Amino acid sequence: MANILVVDDAKIMRANIKSMLTHLGHTVAGEAENGYEAIEQYKLFKPDLVTMDITMPNYEGIADGIEAVKHIIEFDSNAKIIMITSHGEQDKVIRAIQNGASNYILKPLQIDKLEEIINKLSV
Repeated sequence: MANILVVDDAKIMRANIKSMLTHLGHTVAGEAENGYEAIEQYKLFKPDLVTMDITMPNYEGIADGIEAVKHIIEFDSNAKIIMITSHGEQDKVIRAIQNGASNYILKPLQIDKLEEIINKLSV
């Protein structure tokens, strides 16, 4: 099973994702509430996978999840990052994929879809 970093600015969303991941048998390596923390946590824990919210507040010059993806991919070109996105953010999803994200899931997050994408990434 995988060690996974959970990134979302909403504490309740992080709790939901962590609950789904542990139910699926994965370990939550860490969690972050903004892109800057995501980059720092990635460097610290070197997780197998990251779930990354796209829209988060700007913190320490990291504007959002897309910006965090760029920095994580610069640090580790093999990083596997699943973007978590709301409907209507297709342009942001495309930019995230272009910057190195591996896949995406639409909110509301469903455990079977999360499991399917994790399995697709062979984590």
